[in-house]
Amino acid sequence: MVKKILSCDWGTSSFRLRLINVADKSVLGETTSGDGIAVVHNNWLQSDHVKNERIGFYTDILLSQIEKLDKHYLAGIPMIISGMASSSIGITELPYGDIPFRMNSTRLNVQRIVPGGKYPHEILLVSGLKAKDDVMRGEETMLLGCEISEEGEQLIIFPGTHSKHVLVKDNLLVDFKTFMTGEVFDLLSNKSILSGSVKINEWLAHQNIFEKGLLEGAENNLLNAIFHVRTSHLFKSLNPEENYHFLSGILIGSELKRIAGTKIKILLVCGQPLYERYWRGLQLLCGKENLQYQDADKSLIAGHCKLATQFL
Repeated sequence: MVKKILSCDWGTSSFRLRLINVADKSVLGETTSGDGIAVVHNNWLQSDHVKNERIGFYTDILLSQIEKLDKHYLAGIPMIISGMASSSIGITELPYGDIPFRMNSTRLNVQRIVPGGKYPHEILLVSGLKAKDDVMRGEETMLLGCEISEEGEQLIIFPGTHSKHVLVKDNLLVDFKTFMTGEVFDLLSNKSILSGSVKINEWLAHQNIFEKGLLEGAENNLLNAIFHVRTSHLFKSLNPEENYHFLSGILIGSELKRIAGTKIKILLVCGQPLYERYWRGLQLLCGKENLQYQDADKSLIAGHCKLATQFL
């Protein structure tokens, strides 16, 4: 078994690379970048590279990021990449795996890319999963690193630009749904008529306003509820700073309304920027008894380490 891996989470708009000690999952080095897959793919399209040089173009980007770790002993250490790198705009496109998906299986579609030229690292590229009318890339790897009971039913929620709600029964992923919560929030707050009614700011001073929006989103029609952001500004009942959290609450409340009152065990998997909002929302709509939290970065690292033991 390999002792160290390069763990890469390459999303549409962001890039994160870590050097990981597999035995204890500790982070030995880390670098992040805004060079997401979408930017890199666009740069490749505009370059003089022919199609069969695509992998080389992407590995050049990877090599430049590895050099930022400033570790002289990295040559030969394998890399695991999950996220959008296996998509149609990634290094190379891999087909989605199917559900139901056994959490401890090796049924994920993966592809090895052998070292070549000036790139000295073997790559294990990880594909995503598909349902009847839904897809995911990246969350399946975090799911492998989650602490999930082998018996019973559990809902795992991955908040984000495209939030995922994943249903697991007896350690078997049986269904998942995507909610475009983060992307819709960005569009409404920056490119709609509501943009003049909201102003970004920290949420700590406006938790009660967020909760008001959350309940409105959970109880009202979404298309009607979001217009109340506009009228709240017109009537001066909320200022733009408050409206920012009111809108956030409406959208998260709308996302979570389908599970309001449920008694199913819920595991929230995310980073700190979204933790407070979703944790509070789940508490208000679903109660505290069956609610747990796991850090998304730790889940990803654990998932990559599990893949390392299975494939490398």
